[in-house]
Amino acid sequence: MPQTFDICIRGAGVVGRTLALLLARERLRVALVAGPAPVASDVRAYALNAASRQLLESLRSWPDAAHATAVARMQVHGDQGGEVSFDAAAQGVPALAWIVDVPALEARLADAVRFQSHIELLEAPVPAALTVVCEGRASRTRAEFGVEFDATPYPQHAIATRLVCELPHGQTARQWFSHDSILAFLPLGGADGNAVAVVWSVPAEQVPGLLALDAHAFEERLYAASLGALGSVRLGSERATWPLQLAQARHWCGTAPSTGSWVLAGDAAHNVHPLAGQGLNLGLGDAQALAQVLGAREGWRSVGDLRLLRRYERQRKAEILPMGLATDGLQQLFARPEGAWQMLRNGGMKRFEHSGPLKNWIARRAMGSH
Repeated sequence: MPQTFDICIRGAGVVGRTLALLLARERLRVALVAGPAPVASDVRAYALNAASRQLLESLRSWPDAAHATAVARMQVHGDQGGEVSFDAAAQGVPALAWIVDVPALEARLADAVRFQSHIELLEAPVPAALTVVCEGRASRTRAEFGVEFDATPYPQHAIATRLVCELPHGQTARQWFSHDSILAFLPLGGADGNAVAVVWSVPAEQVPGLLALDAHAFEERLYAASLGALGSVRLGSERATWPLQLAQARHWCGTAPSTGSWVLAGDAAHNVHPLAGQGLNLGLGDAQALAQVLGAREGWRSVGDLRLLRRYERQRKAEILPMGLATDGLQQLFARPEGAWQMLRNGGMKRFEHSGPLKNWIARRAMGSH
């Protein structure tokens, strides 16, 4: 007799696997559909907050300390001397965030899925009472369902890579804003490490030239952009790039003739600029909220009930709106090269640094403890 499923999740990335584990914990039968394996090594690293760590620990999927480096301090530098810093000790927390290696996190989630009897890994979608789309920003299923995805492209692309630095990172995440780019060095390799994950948001027209540079020339560009903060740097991986955008699906749930009820989660539902490092935290928040809504439903109500799914949609849109506005506002503010705007943004950074309660409130929201 063929197996029947309550939920079919299309996309077996971090959000899809996390959601599958959460739903299996609710005794729901889950089909998890994986896409093709990546052809290149993944150089990305995620900044995960305390809420995301707690969620992943509850699923026994948090990586070990060598692959989840605690951020004790964060330093943000403007383009005319403006500076903002955050300190975990001042916030009374063990870490502001953790920089997590993507392959290590995916491996832990894959192990957890493998030992969960309520989850079956499949190569193709199957009928279910609810289809959850977790395929990422370029989701084919979202397009098949005719969902309008309102996307505003930024004039920047992200370049990601790994560096080995002359000096240890000291568990400090560093970020440099200029009028046309944003560079982040995120600590890797544990408390005493000297490796960093790089996310460099640069004008789209500069990307081909930067990728064409040989390793030494590219290292020199990063050394200059980081003001030599960690001494000389050496490439530790290939370089990857992707376009940046602010985007959100008009509708996060609905019905389709071919599949019945569907709902979106993660990057298939929303994209924000990576400057605040909140993308995956928002996606994991989606997974947790959807699992809670479905787990708390009345016994007679189907997991595909649109009233449930709209409840999830309203909750998550309200949570994501402030982060989208904040990251977009910062990107727009630093995109202006005029001297008056430089003075405004750097003066604002200096005032924010000494704002006390406002600074603490922003820090706690970013840490997921609001």
